[in-house]
Amino acid sequence: MKLRPLAALVLSCALALGLCGCDGGDAAQTTPPPEESQLPNVTRPAETFQFALSYDASASLHPITGTSTLNLSLTGLVYEGLFALDETFTPQPVLCTGAARDETGQVWTITLRQDVVFSDGTPLTAQQAVSSLNAARTSTLYANRLAGVSGVSGSEYTVTITLSSPNGNFPALLDVPIVLETGDVPLGTGLYVWTGEGTGRSLVRNPNRAGETPPLDSIPLHNTEENDDRIAAFDTGLVTALVSDLTGAGALGYSGNYETWDYPTTTMLYLGYRHTGGPCQNKEVRRAISCALDRASITTALLSGHAAPSPLPVSPSSPLYSQELSQEQTYAPTRAAELLDEAGYPLSDGARRLNLTLVVNNDSSFKVSVADFVARQLSELGASVTVRKLSWEAYLSALEGGDFDLYLGEVRMTADFDPTPLLTGGLNYGGYDAAGEAELLATFRAAPAASRTQVAFNLYAALAQSAPFTPICFKNSSLLTQWGTVAGATPTQGNPFYQFSSWTIGAAAG
Repeated sequence: MKLRPLAALVLSCALALGLCGCDGGDAAQTTPPPEESQLPNVTRPAETFQFALSYDASASLHPITGTSTLNLSLTGLVYEGLFALDETFTPQPVLCTGAARDETGQVWTITLRQDVVFSDGTPLTAQQAVSSLNAARTSTLYANRLAGVSGVSGSEYTVTITLSSPNGNFPALLDVPIVLETGDVPLGTGLYVWTGEGTGRSLVRNPNRAGETPPLDSIPLHNTEENDDRIAAFDTGLVTALVSDLTGAGALGYSGNYETWDYPTTTMLYLGYRHTGGPCQNKEVRRAISCALDRASITTALLSGHAAPSPLPVSPSSPLYSQELSQEQTYAPTRAAELLDEAGYPLSDGARRLNLTLVVNNDSSFKVSVADFVARQLSELGASVTVRKLSWEAYLSALEGGDFDLYLGEVRMTADFDPTPLLTGGLNYGGYDAAGEAELLATFRAAPAASRTQVAFNLYAALAQSAPFTPICFKNSSLLTQWGTVAGATPTQGNPFYQFSSWTIGAAAG
């Protein structure tokens, strides 16, 4: 989604971290946010315009083992995976012609394209694919999503992946970069090649890339190791584009005239509950809380539109999303009051005997605002809500110790939108017993594409009734570009420079 230009807008907030459990996630950040840049905005004459990007020369450029989010945002310009996820999180073949699974659903056979070479001319074969996937299985970034892989093998142009249990949408997890190891900076098959060393790097057109012409022959890179450097480089126009989570951990403050290209992510903001005691062990209370949430106001007023409201554990951009189920779980305070009555918490003299403790990580001003808003909405129904705003360490301790009635959490789900970690895995802090959903979960994970939508509907309908957790929204990330320098951008979560060859860059973009 493209938003209007933001003139002299400052978007700064405290660094924060939600619960990032399904796809690696970032480590907790404790560095205070940088102060607003005081550098003036510089408008460059059209004839001197140069499209440039930022990178961190002090961090690894490896697309699998690297951990710098800045450098990883450039991965899609240099490297490709067996599949790429489009804007609906649907896997599209890139380095392969397709994938097929056996009758058990546990063995996937992937056929590689035979016309692909790395940037040095080395042909792509199964050897590099197997090596890259095995490296990813032990990496910080990809280990969680590939935890269900029990073996990877290959021969010539065929890769065989064995899973510990069936996954009918496994290709959605295979946008892992396939590389040719040549040292600290491996080679890729993408549009561009790393060139230079240290602080003097740039991207140049891949000489062995056939059939697709990038809009630029080269892209200068500017070393911006510190947050202040990144703000200054973008505010002054030295850098043309960058990626930011404007409501997330480490959101920086930018000024000047720029455009914001929002794109959906698998990052879900949700309410979790304690199921082993207290009022929220009653499913009617949990269902009432879900009905009491004005998700549209949360995403619009509190998250500045950088999120999509969702009562389902799946992004509204996904084909698995059900408008029918969503409408059934819309904001309904009257129904919420009825459910609380049914749960044994009737309204008496304007109040209910319902006392709740909501915990939230106070490192994020956005999340604190959401938690306060949720508390106000529940208070309007007569409940008494205490919001405990805790440091990350105290917040995590409260979750692990069950010291809460409900908590505001954040998780980056895998692109197959498997909710298992929230129900039976490491994110089941509330001790929910998912035995009733076990068969539906297994069926959902194993379902092939042809039946996946209906199977997902059945699972989401069951979860709406048991309400083990309450989805609030799915966050957007943003590609920021200097005003009038880019047209036709199509960023995705997996690659902010998705379909870069189709972008218009420079004077023609204005």
